[in-house]
Amino acid sequence: SSMALPPQVCAQLCRRPCYCPWVPPRCPRGSPLVLDGCGCCKICARRLGEPCDFLHVCDQSQGLVCDYSTASMGTGATCNFEDDEEGCEVNGRVYRDGEVFQPSCKLQCRCLDGGFTCIPLCQEDVRLPTPDCPYPRRVEIPGKCCPEWICEAQDQHLLQDVRAVSPVLPYPCQEWGTEWSACSATCGVGFATRVSNQNRYCRLETQRRLCVVRPCPALPAAFP
Repeated sequence: SSMALPPQVCAQLCRRPCYCPWVPPRCPRGSPLVLDGCGCCKICARRLGEPCDFLHVCDQSQGLVCDYSTASMGTGATCNFEDDEEGCEVNGRVYRDGEVFQPSCKLQCRCLDGGFTCIPLCQEDVRLPTPDCPYPRRVEIPGKCCPEWICEAQDQHLLQDVRAVSPVLPYPCQEWGTEWSACSATCGVGFATRVSNQNRYCRLETQRRLCVVRPCPALPAAFP
């Protein structure tokens, strides 16, 4: 949480009239020029996790405030989100609540109430052997994100990309599916499952997607 300083402290920190360098500083990318805590000079706003104090203010446009709760640990105050539940952290990057992001080309995720849910962008269909494709095999294709099914003739080793020919079903597909199950993990990354025929071949398949009910509590860091 942020800490407001009393007026007498401000008077001690802020000199009047203002004395500022002639040239405003050049800020790193993502750090806007803002007025310092005295309202005097233009400085670079501090970003998430960077040290801050009354004079060196955090980037309010990103919802950051100077968090003094860690100062008792000897690390000093740092810029943090006003409400820890506002965002979620994935691979060291913090996303705002409601923000949609792709940690990889195979997944699309949404930040939600401090956790995140993901859906696969690649089809998870199961291709069964058929007379025209007795040996289906899923392979990674260079330059393509999602693996694709190919038909391998056992004797001639001929490869045929099954996606080149769109299947024509002899009957209209009546879509059917169960609801998504509860997340398999009470904290951290788990997965939810459902059975559905919503795929190109109108076949029943078990589909899975990643889910996070809430982040697991962080273990206390062991500092010497």
